[in-house]
Amino acid sequence: MDIFSSFKVSASALKAHKTRLDTISSNIANVETTSTPEGGPYKKKSVYFQSKPISFKERLESTLNNAIQGVEVTKIMEDDDPPRKVYNPSHPDAGEDGYVSMPNISVVKEMVDLMSATRSYQANVTTIKSAKRMAMKALEIGR
Repeated sequence: MDIFSSFKVSASALKAHKTRLDTISSNIANVETTSTPEGGPYKKKSVYFQSKPISFKERLESTLNNAIQGVEVTKIMEDDDPPRKVYNPSHPDAGEDGYVSMPNISVVKEMVDLMSATRSYQANVTTIKSAKRMAMKALEIGR
């Protein structure tokens, strides 16, 4: 694997984890949203990744061992879990029984996911920096 291949793989991971970070941030920001344009409370969203398929052209131009994959976001899905019911009769979105449908989002779980995504993002940035340092050292050898 050459240096540019490692850049491509890490760049695809950075892009995917940015989407993951944005989605987690949206979940945390909407933890108290009780009504949406679609109706009902906000629904938690989750990001799904898969390895990025190699195009025919890329496979043809390289040997199988040098084929670069990477990662990509395949879908962002809304959670199907029922909303939490919270008793608050003074809330404007409260039903006849005084209960409000709240998003079924755990801030603690979202923060753990946020930390995990941040660490993954940082690991890929470190990979790019390391590859860059190796390239610079290789250029210094030629001087």
